[in-house]
Amino acid sequence: MVELDHNLKERKDDMAISQLPHVEVVDRIRKQLDEFVGEKMRLKANMGRCKIIEREGVLEETHPNLFVVKVEEKHNRCRRVSYSYADVLTKTVELSNPDNGENLLPWLM
Repeated sequence: MVELDHNLKERKDDMAISQLPHVEVVDRIRKQLDEFVGEKMRLKANMGRCKIIEREGVLEETHPNLFVVKVEEKHNRCRRVSYSYADVLTKTVELSNPDNGENLLPWLM
């Protein structure tokens, strides 16, 4: 039974993102972002009407339905912004490494 479960997990890992149920993809995004808590990242958020916001910040915390990033703004002010994992899934929000620009979730591409 354990071997069967392991084989099923391996097949899920090899499946294309489009073949996985959205619930599993969102859960995978959340689990991977848990590993980045406390680290710097670059956010690129599509706010609609041709308005795209790019910010750098630190991932502060993850919750079951959203994650919080502390971003620095003008005049040394800090602000916390939150986004849902569905925003990442739908590519409304893109997360990348601020140093080299690599996507933090390349398997989503």
